Amino acid sequence: MTSTHSDAPRYAAGLGLATVVAEGPKAGTILDVWYPNPVLAREADTSLDADLRGAAVPDAERNVTAEILERVIDLDEAPKDAADAYLRLHLLSHRLVQPNTLNLDGIFGLLANVAWTSRGPVLAEELQFTLLRLRASGNVTVLSVDKFPRMVDYVVPTGVRIGNADRIRLGAHLAEGTTVMHEGFVNFNAGTLGSAMVEGRISAGVVIGDHTDIGGGASIMGTLSGGGKQRIRLGERVLLGANAGVGISLGDDCVVEAGLYVTAGTRVTVLGNGATGPDGGTENDGARVVKAVDLSGIANLLFRRNSQTGAVEVLPRAGRTVELNEALHKN
Repeated sequence: MTSTHSDAPRYAAGLGLATVVAEGPKAGTILDVWYPNPVLAREADTSLDADLRGAAVPDAERNVTAEILERVIDLDEAPKDAADAYLRLHLLSHRLVQPNTLNLDGIFGLLANVAWTSRGPVLAEELQFTLLRLRASGNVTVLSVDKFPRMVDYVVPTGVRIGNADRIRLGAHLAEGTTVMHEGFVNFNAGTLGSAMVEGRISAGVVIGDHTDIGGGASIMGTLSGGGKQRIRLGERVLLGANAGVGISLGDDCVVEAGLYVTAGTRVTVLGNGATGPDGGTENDGARVVKAVDLSGIANLLFRRNSQTGAVEVLPRAGRTVELNEALHKN
Protein backbone atom coordinates (compact mmCIF):
# COMPACT_ATOMS: atom_id res chain seq x y z
CA MET A 1 0.00 0.00 0.00
CA THR A 2 2.98 2.28 -0.48
CA SER A 3 2.22 5.46 -2.42
CA THR A 4 4.14 6.96 -5.28
CA HIS A 5 5.74 10.24 -4.30
CA SER A 6 8.36 12.84 -5.06
CA ASP A 7 11.59 13.36 -3.11
CA ALA A 8 10.19 16.40 -1.27
CA PRO A 9 8.75 15.46 2.16
CA ARG A 10 4.98 15.79 2.55
CA TYR A 11 3.74 16.43 6.06
CA ALA A 12 0.45 16.25 7.93
CA ALA A 13 -0.40 17.07 11.52
CA GLY A 14 -3.27 16.73 13.94
CA LEU A 15 -4.30 17.32 17.54
CA GLY A 16 -6.27 14.30 18.69
CA LEU A 17 -8.20 12.67 21.52
CA ALA A 18 -6.97 9.11 22.10
CA THR A 19 -8.78 6.29 23.92
CA VAL A 20 -6.13 4.34 25.87
CA VAL A 21 -6.39 1.17 27.97
CA ALA A 22 -5.98 2.28 31.58
CA GLU A 23 -4.99 -0.82 33.57
CA GLY A 24 -3.94 -4.43 33.14
CA PRO A 25 -1.53 -6.27 30.83
CA LYS A 26 -2.47 -4.07 27.85
CA ALA A 27 -2.29 -0.75 29.69
CA GLY A 28 -1.22 2.04 27.35
CA THR A 29 -2.70 0.38 24.24
CA ILE A 30 -4.33 2.96 21.98
CA LEU A 31 -7.82 1.87 20.91
CA ASP A 32 -8.61 4.86 18.71
CA VAL A 33 -7.73 8.49 18.06
CA TRP A 34 -10.12 11.20 16.92
CA TYR A 35 -8.55 14.07 14.98
CA PRO A 36 -11.35 16.64 14.46
CA ASN A 37 -9.26 18.98 12.30
CA PRO A 38 -6.19 17.40 10.65
CA VAL A 39 -4.10 19.57 8.33
CA LEU A 40 -1.50 19.13 5.60
CA ALA A 41 1.20 21.04 7.45
CA ARG A 42 4.08 20.56 9.88
CA GLU A 43 2.14 22.02 12.80
CA ALA A 44 -1.23 20.92 14.14
CA ASP A 45 -4.24 23.19 14.40
CA THR A 46 -4.63 23.71 18.15
CA SER A 47 -7.79 25.83 18.05
CA LEU A 48 -9.85 22.96 19.51
CA ASP A 49 -7.42 22.21 22.33
CA ALA A 50 -9.75 23.41 25.08
CA ASP A 51 -12.70 21.42 23.73
CA LEU A 52 -10.64 18.25 23.46
CA ARG A 53 -9.33 18.65 26.99
CA GLY A 54 -12.89 18.97 28.21
CA ALA A 55 -13.63 15.58 26.67
CA ALA A 56 -10.46 13.92 28.01
CA VAL A 57 -12.09 12.06 30.89
CA PRO A 58 -11.49 8.49 32.12
CA ASP A 59 -14.12 5.75 31.93
CA ALA A 60 -13.50 3.09 34.56
CA GLU A 61 -16.35 0.90 33.29
CA ARG A 62 -14.53 0.46 29.97
CA ASN A 63 -11.07 0.42 31.59
CA VAL A 64 -9.95 3.35 29.45
CA THR A 65 -8.72 6.88 29.82
CA ALA A 66 -8.67 9.69 27.27
CA GLU A 67 -5.47 11.50 26.38
CA ILE A 68 -4.66 14.52 24.24
CA LEU A 69 -1.87 13.90 21.76
CA GLU A 70 -0.32 15.69 18.81
CA ARG A 71 1.18 14.02 15.77
CA VAL A 72 3.24 15.29 12.85
CA ILE A 73 3.89 12.70 10.15
CA ASP A 74 5.65 12.27 6.82
CA LEU A 75 3.04 10.90 4.42
CA ASP A 76 5.63 8.94 2.44
CA GLU A 77 7.07 7.08 5.41
CA ALA A 78 5.33 4.02 6.83
CA PRO A 79 3.11 4.71 9.88
CA LYS A 80 4.99 4.29 13.17
CA ASP A 81 2.21 3.65 15.68
CA ALA A 82 -1.57 3.61 16.11
CA ALA A 83 -1.81 7.40 16.52
CA ASP A 84 0.10 7.86 13.27
CA ALA A 85 -2.13 5.32 11.51
CA TYR A 86 -5.33 7.01 12.71
CA LEU A 87 -4.13 10.38 11.43
CA ARG A 88 -3.66 8.86 7.96
CA LEU A 89 -7.17 7.38 8.01
CA HIS A 90 -8.61 10.75 9.02
CA LEU A 91 -6.76 12.51 6.19
CA LEU A 92 -8.45 10.18 3.70
CA SER A 93 -11.94 10.59 5.09
CA HIS A 94 -11.50 14.37 5.43
CA ARG A 95 -10.66 14.33 1.69
CA LEU A 96 -7.30 15.98 2.33
CA VAL A 97 -5.57 13.18 0.40
CA GLN A 98 -6.83 10.71 -2.20
CA PRO A 99 -6.54 6.91 -1.90
CA ASN A 100 -3.15 5.44 -2.84
CA THR A 101 -1.32 8.74 -2.29
CA LEU A 102 0.10 8.06 1.18
CA ASN A 103 2.03 5.23 2.79
CA LEU A 104 -0.08 2.74 4.75
CA ASP A 105 2.44 -0.12 4.92
CA GLY A 106 2.02 -2.25 8.05
CA ILE A 107 -1.11 -0.47 9.24
CA PHE A 108 -2.89 -3.67 10.35
CA GLY A 109 -0.13 -4.56 12.78
CA LEU A 110 -0.38 -1.16 14.46
CA LEU A 111 -4.12 -1.22 15.20
CA ALA A 112 -5.66 -3.04 18.15
CA ASN A 113 -8.62 -5.37 17.72
CA VAL A 114 -11.44 -3.32 19.25
CA ALA A 115 -15.04 -3.95 20.24
CA TRP A 116 -16.88 -0.87 18.99
CA THR A 117 -19.83 -0.41 21.33
CA SER A 118 -22.58 2.15 21.80
CA ARG A 119 -20.67 3.30 24.90
CA GLY A 120 -17.32 3.65 23.12
CA PRO A 121 -14.36 1.44 22.15
CA VAL A 122 -13.33 -1.48 24.37
CA LEU A 123 -10.30 -3.75 24.01
CA ALA A 124 -11.80 -6.84 22.32
CA GLU A 125 -10.21 -9.34 24.71
CA GLU A 126 -11.74 -7.50 27.69
CA LEU A 127 -15.23 -7.23 26.21
CA GLN A 128 -16.92 -10.07 28.12
CA PHE A 129 -16.09 -8.66 31.55
CA THR A 130 -16.57 -5.07 30.41
CA LEU A 131 -20.14 -5.84 29.31
CA LEU A 132 -20.98 -6.90 32.86
CA ARG A 133 -19.91 -3.51 34.16
CA LEU A 134 -21.56 -1.56 31.35
CA ARG A 135 -24.92 -3.31 31.61
CA ALA A 136 -25.13 -2.38 35.28
CA SER A 137 -25.59 1.23 34.22
CA GLY A 138 -27.74 0.77 31.11
CA ASN A 139 -28.09 -0.98 27.78
CA VAL A 140 -25.07 -1.41 25.52
CA THR A 141 -24.82 -2.56 21.91
CA VAL A 142 -21.74 -4.10 20.32
CA LEU A 143 -21.64 -2.66 16.80
CA SER A 144 -18.62 -4.61 15.55
CA VAL A 145 -15.31 -6.18 16.52
CA ASP A 146 -12.67 -4.92 14.11
CA LYS A 147 -9.44 -2.97 13.77
CA PHE A 148 -11.22 -0.20 11.84
CA PRO A 149 -14.19 1.81 13.16
CA ARG A 150 -17.10 3.31 11.26
CA MET A 151 -16.17 6.47 9.40
CA VAL A 152 -19.19 8.51 10.51
CA ASP A 153 -18.24 8.23 14.19
CA TYR A 154 -15.19 10.36 13.35
CA VAL A 155 -15.78 12.13 10.03
CA VAL A 156 -18.97 13.04 8.17
CA PRO A 157 -17.99 14.43 4.75
CA THR A 158 -20.19 17.16 3.32
CA GLY A 159 -22.51 16.45 0.42
CA VAL A 160 -22.80 12.66 0.77
CA ARG A 161 -25.58 10.24 1.68
CA ILE A 162 -24.90 6.93 3.46
CA GLY A 163 -27.63 4.33 3.82
CA ASN A 164 -25.81 2.09 6.32
CA ALA A 165 -22.98 3.67 8.30
CA ASP A 166 -21.69 0.26 9.41
CA ARG A 167 -20.48 -0.40 5.87
CA ILE A 168 -18.16 2.58 5.53
CA ARG A 169 -14.80 2.19 7.30
CA LEU A 170 -12.74 5.09 8.60
CA GLY A 171 -10.25 5.85 5.85
CA ALA A 172 -12.86 5.75 3.08
CA HIS A 173 -12.76 8.72 0.70
CA LEU A 174 -16.24 9.87 -0.38
CA ALA A 175 -16.35 12.81 -2.78
CA GLU A 176 -19.10 15.42 -2.84
CA GLY A 177 -22.26 14.04 -4.44
CA THR A 178 -21.61 10.40 -3.56
CA THR A 179 -24.52 8.20 -2.50
CA VAL A 180 -23.79 4.89 -0.78
CA MET A 181 -26.94 2.79 -0.57
CA HIS A 182 -27.69 0.36 2.26
CA GLU A 183 -25.84 -2.60 0.69
CA GLY A 184 -22.92 -0.51 -0.54
CA PHE A 185 -19.51 -0.95 1.10
CA VAL A 186 -16.40 1.25 0.98
CA ASN A 187 -13.14 0.09 2.56
CA PHE A 188 -10.30 2.27 3.84
CA ASN A 189 -7.89 3.73 1.26
CA ALA A 190 -10.66 3.51 -1.34
CA GLY A 191 -13.63 5.48 -2.57
CA THR A 192 -14.98 8.00 -5.02
CA LEU A 193 -13.47 11.01 -6.80
CA GLY A 194 -16.77 12.59 -7.87
CA SER A 195 -20.53 12.08 -7.76
CA ALA A 196 -21.17 8.35 -7.73
CA MET A 197 -23.83 5.76 -6.93
CA VAL A 198 -22.49 2.90 -4.81
CA GLU A 199 -24.72 -0.13 -4.30
CA GLY A 200 -21.89 -2.65 -4.40
CA ARG A 201 -18.42 -3.15 -2.92
CA ILE A 202 -15.44 -0.81 -3.31
CA SER A 203 -12.46 -2.73 -1.93
CA ALA A 204 -9.26 -1.29 -0.48
CA GLY A 205 -7.08 0.49 -3.01
CA VAL A 206 -9.94 1.04 -5.49
CA VAL A 207 -11.06 4.47 -6.71
CA ILE A 208 -13.98 5.28 -8.99
CA GLY A 209 -14.53 8.40 -11.07
CA ASP A 210 -17.26 10.99 -11.43
CA HIS A 211 -20.77 9.87 -12.41
CA THR A 212 -19.92 6.17 -12.07
CA ASP A 213 -22.52 3.63 -10.93
CA ILE A 214 -21.60 0.49 -8.95
CA GLY A 215 -24.68 -1.74 -9.19
CA GLY A 216 -26.25 -3.78 -6.41
CA GLY A 217 -24.08 -6.72 -5.36
CA ALA A 218 -21.25 -5.68 -7.69
CA SER A 219 -17.66 -6.06 -6.49
CA ILE A 220 -14.31 -4.52 -7.40
CA MET A 221 -11.22 -6.55 -6.59
CA GLY A 222 -8.93 -4.82 -4.09
CA THR A 223 -5.34 -5.12 -2.91
CA LEU A 224 -5.80 -6.82 0.48
CA SER A 225 -6.67 -10.41 -0.45
CA GLY A 226 -5.22 -12.95 -2.84
CA GLY A 227 -1.88 -11.17 -3.12
CA GLY A 228 -3.27 -8.65 -5.58
CA LYS A 229 -1.06 -5.60 -6.03
CA GLN A 230 -2.66 -3.99 -9.08
CA ARG A 231 -4.59 -0.91 -8.03
CA ILE A 232 -7.89 -0.76 -9.87
CA ARG A 233 -9.42 2.48 -11.05
CA LEU A 234 -12.80 2.94 -12.69
CA GLY A 235 -13.08 6.00 -14.90
CA GLU A 236 -15.92 8.46 -15.30
CA ARG A 237 -19.45 7.49 -16.36
CA VAL A 238 -18.82 3.78 -15.85
CA LEU A 239 -21.63 1.29 -15.16
CA LEU A 240 -20.80 -1.89 -13.27
CA GLY A 241 -24.00 -3.88 -13.53
CA ALA A 242 -25.75 -5.64 -10.65
CA ASN A 243 -23.79 -8.64 -9.32
CA ALA A 244 -20.96 -7.93 -11.78
CA GLY A 245 -17.31 -7.52 -10.86
CA VAL A 246 -13.93 -6.51 -12.22
CA GLY A 247 -10.30 -7.26 -11.48
CA ILE A 248 -9.05 -4.75 -14.06
CA SER A 249 -9.30 -0.99 -14.44
CA LEU A 250 -12.01 0.45 -16.67
CA GLY A 251 -11.67 3.59 -18.76
CA ASP A 252 -14.33 6.28 -19.13
CA ASP A 253 -17.78 5.32 -20.48
CA CYS A 254 -17.40 1.56 -20.00
CA VAL A 255 -20.15 -0.91 -19.10
CA VAL A 256 -19.93 -4.40 -17.59
CA GLU A 257 -23.22 -6.24 -17.95
CA ALA A 258 -25.06 -7.59 -14.91
CA GLY A 259 -23.70 -10.83 -13.49
CA LEU A 260 -20.39 -10.81 -15.39
CA TYR A 261 -17.13 -10.96 -13.43
CA VAL A 262 -14.07 -9.97 -15.44
CA THR A 263 -10.74 -10.88 -13.82
CA ALA A 264 -7.31 -9.98 -15.19
CA GLY A 265 -6.92 -13.45 -16.69
CA THR A 266 -10.40 -13.74 -18.22
CA ARG A 267 -10.19 -14.64 -21.92
CA VAL A 268 -12.14 -12.00 -23.84
CA THR A 269 -13.21 -12.04 -27.48
CA VAL A 270 -12.74 -8.56 -28.90
CA LEU A 271 -15.33 -8.02 -31.61
CA GLY A 272 -14.08 -6.08 -34.61
CA ASN A 273 -16.34 -3.19 -35.47
CA GLY A 274 -19.34 -3.83 -33.25
CA ALA A 275 -21.73 -3.65 -36.24
CA THR A 276 -24.95 -5.64 -36.23
CA GLY A 277 -24.93 -8.53 -38.70
CA PRO A 278 -27.82 -9.75 -40.88
CA ASP A 279 -28.76 -12.43 -38.35
CA GLY A 280 -29.17 -9.86 -35.59
CA GLY A 281 -25.87 -10.79 -33.99
CA THR A 282 -22.66 -8.78 -33.91
CA GLU A 283 -20.21 -9.10 -36.76
CA ASN A 284 -16.82 -10.49 -35.79
CA ASP A 285 -14.64 -8.89 -38.44
CA GLY A 286 -11.13 -8.85 -37.00
CA ALA A 287 -12.20 -10.65 -33.78
CA ARG A 288 -9.36 -11.74 -31.52
CA VAL A 289 -9.04 -13.30 -28.09
CA VAL A 290 -7.01 -11.50 -25.42
CA LYS A 291 -6.65 -11.51 -21.67
CA ALA A 292 -8.87 -8.90 -20.02
CA VAL A 293 -5.84 -7.23 -18.44
CA ASP A 294 -4.77 -6.21 -21.97
CA LEU A 295 -7.91 -4.03 -22.09
CA SER A 296 -7.37 -2.46 -18.67
CA GLY A 297 -8.12 1.27 -18.65
CA ILE A 298 -9.38 1.48 -22.24
CA ALA A 299 -12.43 3.75 -22.64
CA ASN A 300 -15.79 3.12 -24.34
CA LEU A 301 -16.05 -0.65 -23.98
CA LEU A 302 -19.00 -2.94 -23.29
CA PHE A 303 -18.18 -6.25 -21.60
CA ARG A 304 -20.84 -8.94 -21.96
CA ARG A 305 -21.29 -12.70 -21.96
CA ASN A 306 -22.61 -14.30 -25.14
CA SER A 307 -25.87 -15.96 -24.10
CA GLN A 308 -25.42 -18.77 -26.65
CA THR A 309 -21.75 -19.65 -26.36
CA GLY A 310 -20.94 -18.38 -22.86
CA ALA A 311 -17.88 -16.56 -24.19
CA VAL A 312 -16.97 -13.20 -22.69
CA GLU A 313 -17.04 -10.53 -25.39
CA VAL A 314 -16.17 -6.84 -25.59
CA LEU A 315 -17.65 -4.31 -28.02
CA PRO A 316 -16.95 -0.62 -28.64
CA ARG A 317 -19.39 1.95 -27.20
CA ALA A 318 -18.21 5.09 -29.01
CA GLY A 319 -20.52 8.09 -28.62
CA ARG A 320 -22.58 6.66 -25.75
CA THR A 321 -22.23 7.56 -22.09
CA VAL A 322 -23.58 6.36 -18.75
CA GLU A 323 -25.81 8.93 -17.03
CA LEU A 324 -26.70 9.09 -13.35
CA ASN A 325 -29.96 10.51 -12.07
CA GLU A 326 -28.80 14.01 -11.10
CA ALA A 327 -31.63 14.47 -8.60
CA LEU A 328 -30.24 11.62 -6.49
CA HIS A 329 -26.86 13.30 -6.08
CA LYS A 330 -27.86 16.81 -5.02
CA ASN A 331 -27.30 16.59 -1.28
